[in-house]
This record gives sequence, structure tokens and C-alpha cells, in this order.
Amino acid sequence: MTKLPLNKPNLSTKIADVNFDSYILNASGPRCTTETELHNLGQSDSAAIMTKSCTLVAREGNPEPRYKALPQGSIQSMGLPNLGYKAYLEILPRLTQYNKPIIASISGLSINDNVEMVRAFQQSAADLLEVNFSCPNVPGKPQLGYDFEQTDKALAAITKLGDKPLGIKLPAYFDFNHFETVANILKKYPVKFISSINSIGNTLVIDPETQSPVIKPKAGFGGLCGSYIKPIGLANVNAFRELLPKEISIFGVGGVYTGTDAFEYLLAGADAVQVATCYQEQDVNCFTRIKNELAQLLASKNYQNIDAAKGQLQLL
Repeated sequence: MTKLPLNKPNLSTKIADVNFDSYILNASGPRCTTETELHNLGQSDSAAIMTKSCTLVAREGNPEPRYKALPQGSIQSMGLPNLGYKAYLEILPRLTQYNKPIIASISGLSINDNVEMVRAFQQSAADLLEVNFSCPNVPGKPQLGYDFEQTDKALAAITKLGDKPLGIKLPAYFDFNHFETVANILKKYPVKFISSINSIGNTLVIDPETQSPVIKPKAGFGGLCGSYIKPIGLANVNAFRELLPKEISIFGVGGVYTGTDAFEYLLAGADAVQVATCYQEQDVNCFTRIKNELAQLLASKNYQNIDAAKGQLQLL
């Protein structure tokens, strides 16, 4: 068991002026689809309850096998299995008992879908709304975040529907021009936070023994997750922290397994981190362990709170 420091640092943080008791919470994706899973998150050390990205109607998702654990992460092509947004509207009030932020994740298959769902969740028990512009695993549907013109149109449509803080889950970008283009679009609208990054879409893992892909959907193409993508997540968080005003909060996502991983995102400028693959593999106990490890590391470096270490990346 991790030994806690005598003077435990304060791990509380804020996203879009909403208070979070801790720096670590779940990402939309693993173990957040059913009401039971959401209550498990409420009872855990996750700093918030993030729902599965929902669509207009319930979805079974892609055919199995659609998830494969790998030595340093996973590859998956889930295809947005969820209960449909109306089910989550009914569930959310029952989650308020846990007195932690509730984040509704929304993933419409069109701008009109997103408008309908954002409008509904603006009147819900959710504290924040995360709109997924980056799902790479729905056959025939592009990642909105790579179409800058459509990203602009979508933000124009969904950011005028209410006052609840709204943020965007972004795909990974790999070019400084893309960072700048997306940042300039975001600054045009009252976007309160970003979640960066989603899985790296359309990767392929082959089993040499069977000579086949390890997952079935999309001829084996799926989203790469876990430690494989942490350097890309750190780069995206750091680039956007430099380009976006401080009023836009940043969730760092991708490869958070340990307190050290969370600390690296803190140095890069993230206001909080979301945990996906580690949560899928280790269940809710991972939040307590990562939180304790982060507290131990901050104490060892004489940081008393999250803000003292945030953005303290020392360039060579």
C-alpha cells in the first residue's frame, strides 16, 4: 500500500469553475454505461461521475471481439454502445446523492443530434456537458474534430443552448498548424473546457499466430489506448495550454495509470486527468491508488497543491 505523506497535498481542482475534490476521474468509455456502473463511480474515489458518450437512441455497438488488452494499453472499436440519451436523463438525478460533479458525455452522429441532446442536458442534473467530437469507431461516420469547418458549425450550434459549462472531447492532432487552427475556432465560442485526447483512431494490431487482426470491427482497425498514446496526449495538452486562454480548462486523457502519469499531465498544464484503460483493467480501486501516488509525489517535491505544480514543465 502506498504510504501517504504526513502533510498531504491538496488535490482539489476546478474545471469551468466547478469544484472537484481530486485531480483524477473516469473518462467516458469504460465501465460508465449502466446505472450500476455509474453508482459504482459515485461510491469510488473518482472525482466526478462521467457517463458513457450517449446517442439519440440506444446502441448495441460494434460486433465482438471489439476490445483487446495489449502489453501497454489496448485497442478497441466499441462503436458507442449506450442506453440512449433519454435513459441518462432519467439516471442523472439519482447520482446527485454522491455530491460530486456529474458530467454528461454526448456523441451525436450529426450536428442536429448534438443540438437535440445538448438542449436536453442543459435542463438536466448534469454539472458539465462533454460533447465528443472525436469518436473514431463508428463505421461510416468521420471524426468531427478533423473537419475544421464542421467543428466551427457544430460549436456555433451547440454553445448557444444554455448556461451549463460545455466542453469538447478532441481527437489527437499532430501538426502545430492544426493546434492553432482548432484553438482559434474554440476561442470564438463560450467553450469552457476541452478533453484531450481521445484514442488514436484507425490503428491496426495483428496476431501473427492467427494472421488476423485482434478485433473484428472495421476489418480490425480500432482506437489505440493506454501508455502507447501518453506522449501524444501530453503534447496535445501542452500545446493547447499554450494556445488557449486560462479560462478554458483542460482534462488530460491518455495513458494515466500511475500518480507519475498524472503528474506529467499536471506539468504539461492539465487541470485534471481522466482515466480510461487503467479503469477498464483495474476497476474503481485505480482512482484511490493513483490519487495516493500523486499526493506522495507532490509532497516529495514540496508542492502543497495542484496549482503550485500546474504547468511547471521545465524546458531544456
